[in-house]
Amino acid sequence: MAMDSWLGIIIFSVFSICNWAYKMDTLPNIENEAFIKECVDLHNKFRSQVNPKASNMLRMSWDADLAKSSKAWAERCEFEHNVDLRNPKKLHPTFSSLGENIWVGSVGAFSEESAIKMWNDEVKNYDFQTQKCTHVCGHYTQVVWANSYKVGCAVQFCPQLKKTSIRNGALFVCEYGPAGNYAYTRPYEEGKPCSACKEDTCMNRLCANPKRDGALDKLHGKETVKRQRSVSLVLILAPLLIILSIILAILIKHYYPR
Repeated sequence: MAMDSWLGIIIFSVFSICNWAYKMDTLPNIENEAFIKECVDLHNKFRSQVNPKASNMLRMSWDADLAKSSKAWAERCEFEHNVDLRNPKKLHPTFSSLGENIWVGSVGAFSEESAIKMWNDEVKNYDFQTQKCTHVCGHYTQVVWANSYKVGCAVQFCPQLKKTSIRNGALFVCEYGPAGNYAYTRPYEEGKPCSACKEDTCMNRLCANPKRDGALDKLHGKETVKRQRSVSLVLILAPLLIILSIILAILIKHYYPR
């Protein structure tokens, strides 16, 4: 019975460690090139598709400092907005105001597209002409806030999401500079795309400016990132499995010396 108990404990431990490591490794970090590209591209996609059309919609680009700030807050695993948004200088060296969107769900349900699309889908609750919101729409208006031109996002695995009953979930945070969602103000100006930003280049109905956007990174494909994740998972699990195998061998030798 003792041997059976030990074997059960070891098998359970191996399963738990593998499950934990898998969940941790399936979520990208803030330097993951495919993650960065997806976050930026999705924001710009929805910004370019606004109806009515926008005359002053700036193209969004990635900001590493915003991503670090998003990551630091996500690591706290609290389903609420960053308390330091009221004092943005603590979070970012340049912007005097910052916005933030938060998504939470299971690890399996998370993707950049599902989270950002959920925010954008709040458009159905917002009336552009009257500026009235029938339900939640603040995530949408931040996504399409014309003057917010920098974004940085992070996703974190949370064994327990504080102030909720959610366990083993994913917390996705995006911070924006400068902030949007000013009272009694539309998120953008209606008009012919790019007509209000004459000095910029019009790129897919968005106002693009190399100085404002910063140098574009040469982003690699997702397949490369998937291979990197697989290697990372092996590096995490290999030492743990070796240790457990040694323990199992010692126990077998102890209980069955012959």
